[in-house]
Amino acid sequence: MFEGLTERLTGLFDRLKKKGLLTEEDVQESLRQIRRVLLEADVNFKVVKDFCSRVRDRAVGEEVLTSLSPGQTMIKIVDGELVRLLQGENEVETWRPLGERPMILMVGLNGSGKTTHSAKLAAYYAERGRKPLLVATDVHRPAAIQQLITLGERINIPVFHMGDRLEPVDIAKAALAQAERDHRDLLIIDTAGRLTIDAGLMAELATLKTGLAPQQTWLVLDAMTGQDAVNVAEQFEQAVGVDGYILSKMDSDARGGAALSIRAVTGRPIRFIGTGEKVGDLEEFHPDRIARRILGMGDVLSMIERVERATDQQAARDIEARLRNNQFDLEDFRQQLQQVTKLGPLDQLLSLMPGIGQSLASGKMQVDESRLGRMEAIINSMTQDERRRPDVIKNSRRKRIAAGSGTSTREVNELLKQYRQMKTMFGQFTEMEKSKRGRRALDRMFGGRR
Repeated sequence: MFEGLTERLTGLFDRLKKKGLLTEEDVQESLRQIRRVLLEADVNFKVVKDFCSRVRDRAVGEEVLTSLSPGQTMIKIVDGELVRLLQGENEVETWRPLGERPMILMVGLNGSGKTTHSAKLAAYYAERGRKPLLVATDVHRPAAIQQLITLGERINIPVFHMGDRLEPVDIAKAALAQAERDHRDLLIIDTAGRLTIDAGLMAELATLKTGLAPQQTWLVLDAMTGQDAVNVAEQFEQAVGVDGYILSKMDSDARGGAALSIRAVTGRPIRFIGTGEKVGDLEEFHPDRIARRILGMGDVLSMIERVERATDQQAARDIEARLRNNQFDLEDFRQQLQQVTKLGPLDQLLSLMPGIGQSLASGKMQVDESRLGRMEAIINSMTQDERRRPDVIKNSRRKRIAAGSGTSTREVNELLKQYRQMKTMFGQFTEMEKSKRGRRALDRMFGGRR
């Protein structure tokens, strides 16, 4: 996500930070490079012009030219203007479903990911205590109905459908009655799309919106189409009216043109971004966090939220208890590996960490995700006694384990070394907790929330 943009901007700022003082000519040259980078990222021309103008107004003043750390000050200015660009003049609060049965009308062109993201939204709100009902109203593409049913079964959320012979507004009204009977408190309505915008599509969506009066109408856009996505957004806004956007395929979008343009062009907020193909690959859009990602500063809050969602809290407490009693073994180590794989692609997770995202974007750091699978295969090839008592694993056992897992004895040795290092580290934490001073240190490490 934003890899090309991040690499170019961080390279520029690294050069600025090496200069003791900046002249007005340095600032102007930096702005020329920023303009070029944004235009190459397929950001709307007018948006780029206005953005650079605001940065210039602040930078050419006393903020940068008289600063003792002008490079850092320039980064701070660009960061602030990126946040302003992504959220508009007034900060928009995250939308929360209110009332007994709020409706979200999902609209978009075919291929944008509208049906998939309807299911992703349902799973997202179900995790947060709502009882959603998915509604299939695409009567023009029967495969869309079956796709939504399949996705609903996968996430254990009901899908209301009445085939392809009734009018979409009648199906949606029948779904509302069903939701009342079944005590479902959120309706997510998947509508028909087209390959291109036409009068028939817009008329059908306008009829649905008038007949249902949904609380929110969200347009799903393919982020990889860049400026075309912004053009589609403008046409939907003019014809139907849109309350917010969901950008799909953000994990494959290295440029970021749509994300950086759409708020400024349409005045409507981005609500969510799709970050992968799995149902759980959906994130709320936070302008300040996205700005930090673009500038290579990481996004620790999003990383923590992702870990919390994927972590089995009871299993975590069990392992914590075993750590405190110095009972951490390879069974526990395997469980930790499995938790990591639930977090999604490892490069995505690491990109949220300050500094690492920049290294990934520039190609200086490579992530070998297959190594996690090999490590788990090694542990699976051990006997239960070996996993519980790793010290019994000597040379002959290592050869057998390597052969059984399709790896080498060197990889078996590396895994055992990592396990021992982790156990030693946890043992040190346990010793620290025994002292008052150590407990205070740990409380500071964990923000006083242990």
